[in-house]
Amino acid sequence: MNYKVIELNDLQVEDIENRLDEYDKNHINYDIPGSIKVGVLNGGKLIAGADASMTAFKILYVSTVFVDENYRNNKVGTMLMKEVEKRAKSLGANMIRLDTFNWQGRDFYRSMGYEEVGFYENKDDGFSEHFFLKRLL
Repeated sequence: MNYKVIELNDLQVEDIENRLDEYDKNHINYDIPGSIKVGVLNGGKLIAGADASMTAFKILYVSTVFVDENYRNNKVGTMLMKEVEKRAKSLGANMIRLDTFNWQGRDFYRSMGYEEVGFYENKDDGFSEHFFLKRLL
């Protein structure tokens, strides 16, 4: 055997991604396109926003949620996430997944009915990351 580790170029990365996609088609029953990009304005100023995309198995992955510090604990985040959930259902999602660091929104997501399904801690660098799911009924 003559194995060799190489640096991939863009075409090779695309090839590997396409091959993985082809393999995954044997296991993925639901692949629904769509995304959610919503924000909250106050007097014309953007104070909060969320970005999410549908993934396999009818799961909406929320990649970004942000509320300006001056508007936290004023139900702005709740309003934003309720809109994300409503739109997720309209896209056909049956579950939402997201992750957050320990200094971000763990308690907030718990209060919104999200279940923490895992985490890891990096003591050397002083952080932990937490993974949440919410099943949509």
